[in-house]
Amino acid sequence: MCKGLSSLPSSCLEKAKVMRVKLSHMAEAHHKHKFQDVKILQDLETLLSSKSAVQAFRCFLCSEFSEENLAFWLACEDYRVSPSSLHKAKAGSIYSRFIMPEAPQEVNLDAETREALLSGLDSPCVDTFTEAQQRIYTLMAKDSFPRFLRSHHCTQTAKAC
Repeated sequence: MCKGLSSLPSSCLEKAKVMRVKLSHMAEAHHKHKFQDVKILQDLETLLSSKSAVQAFRCFLCSEFSEENLAFWLACEDYRVSPSSLHKAKAGSIYSRFIMPEAPQEVNLDAETREALLSGLDSPCVDTFTEAQQRIYTLMAKDSFPRFLRSHHCTQTAKAC
């Protein structure tokens, strides 16, 4: 029969105390990490800073046949951090892929923004797509991101965290 903890050697009791403290710290750290991962889904800006969250958002957008906004935003981010020697080629690629009428992944921009982009393509700079990127970001934040938060893609991502 069990005689209780008093029958165990004191070295075992000390080791058990140390293990209990370590397990407590591990559980705390796991809880904090899980909370931070779920926090990634709280706003679009935070989501866009996480590769795994962007992937889940992309899958959601693909399921809705609306991944062009995220693809455009990511292309603009890539353009913004590219060396200026690549700006002209990348700007042309972004324009033909997302901006020009009947583009393969045409994004929804107003005529004024499109015209401003077209006139800036002759001598592109780091800020060439800033206004258009901000408009698409706002569109995603107000439209597709709230739908994503209500989707099974979001709940699966949160559960995986």
